[in-house]
Amino acid sequence: MHNQTEIKITTADPSALGLFGLAMVTLVASSEKLGLTEGVANVLPWAFFLGGLAQLFAAAQDAKHNNIFGTTAFGAFGLFWFGVGMTWLIEMGAFGETLALTADAKQLGVAFIGYLIFSVFMTVGAMETHKVLFFIFVFIDLLFIGLALSAFGIMYDFTHMLAAVSELMIALLSFYGSAAIVLNTHFGKSVLPIGKPFGVFK
Repeated sequence: MHNQTEIKITTADPSALGLFGLAMVTLVASSEKLGLTEGVANVLPWAFFLGGLAQLFAAAQDAKHNNIFGTTAFGAFGLFWFGVGMTWLIEMGAFGETLALTADAKQLGVAFIGYLIFSVFMTVGAMETHKVLFFIFVFIDLLFIGLALSAFGIMYDFTHMLAAVSELMIALLSFYGSAAIVLNTHFGKSVLPIGKPFGVFK
């Protein structure tokens, strides 16, 4: 007879790190949209490392938890920031004049529409997570509406400001969500409430 030994490997909930990554990149990016800072050159490091890598790491860890919602959300938004960062680099001429001169900004607008479609059905899914995450997704929806419309020059001043304010709200809610997950887990009780799921579909 063989003795069978089971080894259980546990991984920590990565959503606090993922939300912190989202909070950082949206905070820095919103400062540019709100006119508090200028240009996107110094947004790039936060886009790649916090918006991109931190969320991709969270997605990979959520996959180990068999969490399809977290894996898809963090994975898709992590890749979003790599895509946006790459677009900014192209427009700034980092890959040469030919690419910069032939870049059509409206294609980024089309990508924003794609991400709006994604974030709308993820908002429905977020109803069964917790209320902080649900409202983060509501503001992500508003952000992509603002980004898409402003990219096509539709009511630019209003839609640009809608994007700016929505992005700042995403940052603030994500900081809160990250803090809540860390502290609530660390202390084993609800230090910062995040709200129960809506329970509409269950």
